[in-house]
Amino acid sequence: MRDVITHRGPDDYGLFIDQRVGLGHRRLSIIDVAAGHQPMTNEDGSLYIVFNGEVYNHADFRRSLEERGHRYHTHCDTETILHLYEEEGSRVVESLRGMFAFAIWDKRKKELFIARDRLGVKPLYYVHTDDGSLYFASEIKSLLAARAVQPEINYQALPDHLANHATSGEETLFRGVKRLLPGHTLLWRDGQVRIEKYWDIQFKHEEDNGGRRSDNDYIEEWTELFRTSVRLRLMADVPLGMFLSGGIDSSAIAAVMSEMVSEPIKTFSVAFNEREANELSYARLVAQQFKTDHHEVVVSPEEFFAALPKLIWHEDEPLAHPASVPLYFVSRLAAQHVKVVLTGEGSDEMLAGYYRYRKTIYNLALGARYEGLTNSAVRGMIRRRVENLRAGSQLKRKLSRTFLTLPADIETLYFDNFGVFRRAMQNHLLTGETRERIGTLDPYSEVRKYLEQTDADTLLNKLLYADTKTYLHELLMKQDQMSMAASIESRVPFLDHKLVEFTARLPERMKLRGWTTKYILRKSMKGLLPDQILTRSKMGFPVPLGAWFRGQFRPLVDEYVLGERSLGRGIFERKYLRNLVEEHQSGGENHAERLWMLVNFEMWQRQFIDGEDVAGTQPAMAEAVG
Repeated sequence: MRDVITHRGPDDYGLFIDQRVGLGHRRLSIIDVAAGHQPMTNEDGSLYIVFNGEVYNHADFRRSLEERGHRYHTHCDTETILHLYEEEGSRVVESLRGMFAFAIWDKRKKELFIARDRLGVKPLYYVHTDDGSLYFASEIKSLLAARAVQPEINYQALPDHLANHATSGEETLFRGVKRLLPGHTLLWRDGQVRIEKYWDIQFKHEEDNGGRRSDNDYIEEWTELFRTSVRLRLMADVPLGMFLSGGIDSSAIAAVMSEMVSEPIKTFSVAFNEREANELSYARLVAQQFKTDHHEVVVSPEEFFAALPKLIWHEDEPLAHPASVPLYFVSRLAAQHVKVVLTGEGSDEMLAGYYRYRKTIYNLALGARYEGLTNSAVRGMIRRRVENLRAGSQLKRKLSRTFLTLPADIETLYFDNFGVFRRAMQNHLLTGETRERIGTLDPYSEVRKYLEQTDADTLLNKLLYADTKTYLHELLMKQDQMSMAASIESRVPFLDHKLVEFTARLPERMKLRGWTTKYILRKSMKGLLPDQILTRSKMGFPVPLGAWFRGQFRPLVDEYVLGERSLGRGIFERKYLRNLVEEHQSGGENHAERLWMLVNFEMWQRQFIDGEDVAGTQPAMAEAVG
């Protein structure tokens, strides 16, 4: 279990065995490099901890803990968690500011306490067996190496995966393997498990003294919290840098970070040769502005696809996003120079950075009026007009995703509109046997729960909450697994929980104002960042998959989507897959995202379900799943 994830911690390793309890650890040494060996114990040997992550405020507690009689043997944050746990028990998590997944074994009480950070920056997966045994790890492959479960597809989670890039709740694509949700703790005792939530995002805000604060007040407070978050994440005893995309998020980190360090920041960027997938000019503009020590890597299509099997092995589940691949390459580049990087993840979900939010809000508002002013006959006529537009035309693509052709409800105009395989498509994609295994085919049941449980009372904040719990989690797992594949640690300043709490309670006008996204961030960075960065449209990280699958890499589609080995599994309908590929090849429809998912899903099955070995990964893995 420990050594199959050596890439997560190549610097040191440890093992603690106490009768039927075992804790293993791989260490990436960042704080107090010489000391800090894990598993770590307290003074009397009654507690043992394994810990992944960083607690940025650990030094704040040291003096008071020493005054209460605790003796430190290191300068590590790990030791502070232990001593705080002695004082506060399970409430220790409320004191910690950072990213973490840790487990503490209490020899006296014979119980194991596990915790995961508030936003889920660090992963934690577990298996709780029928006999009460508990297995847990930072990556699923460790659980498979322990034979905690036999690798089987979790069919109940398949619709969620197919629609939303990845599973949205505690379920994974492996039957029997669960993730401890962000902001939750798990207590194991006598074979029983108790899971509790200790933190959540609250959106209700109170104006000061019943008055309305000015925009400038909000901007000043937000900027100070953001600066504090960046400063905290510079805590390291090893070289540190950042990923620079040229977007406003990473550029803002570069701007603030450059004022806090004496040496030039080491910045790292990645791109493809294709013009539409190359943002290097923007990254260079920012690098020049702040005089960074800048490094770049350009990934060829051949390198992209050659790396894919290995990266699926690292991610344990099918790659949700093509951007995982370039992220690995830029992580590998950074690892030649630093051990820690700061990244811009989380800003979009906090500050309404995705265009889909405003599109949905306008679509639903206009759709309600449209349905109130027209009868079904008129709506049917307009819908048929749109459907009769030229196949593949941009106008038809745009109009077919609006209230003119779709019912004005959130599941259709939001979930289905931005999903990969929509509900109706899944009914055609999945064979009768697969649908029978699944039971109720509801790909949005998990996401719907989040919309219902938040205290947010506006549509925008409800969508932000749901995305923070689901889509952001996918991105954080991508960030963690691809950086750890290269043995570097990534830190996310936008997800400091104090900054998140303040941002959530901001009036909506400070997040999305008209057509301007991330309003408060843009105002905060005015005068610091070049106007070209402040005003540019969001690009994400485009990967030219559509052209690749139509051209040189069409054989991948033939093998992993239409190949007999894939079709023979009986999961997907043969005719539907052939039509999907044909539509994409003819240019009638761009199914790049769907083909990406199907290619990944088959590659994943061959590795983890069939036990096929992958060159360049740990040999123990093939044994574990064979």
